Amino acid sequence: MGTAAKRPEPADERITARLPRSTRLIIERAAAIYGASINQFLVQAAVERANEVLRSMEAVKLSAVDAQAFMDALAHPPEPNQELLKAVDTHGRIVESRD
Repeated sequence: MGTAAKRPEPADERITARLPRSTRLIIERAAAIYGASINQFLVQAAVERANEVLRSMEAVKLSAVDAQAFMDALAHPPEPNQELLKAVDTHGRIVESRD
């Protein structure tokens, strides 16, 4: 069974911004050098920056000591306690499996 080609989402949303002429000129020059329209350049730059921000905010930053404690916990997890066993049992009863 083949996979269908993913169609791009229609671009029907609009964002407007007011900016100084000097900023617009810089953006126009950069877009021209890049070989894109101003709109294409702005959207791509905004998406790239948004992804950078999201990655930096979603990343977990640990000290060396904390990172080692985390790795040790992964390598040697504690035995499940009664509360965890009860939670697993409850989950099994109320959540439908999609296997």
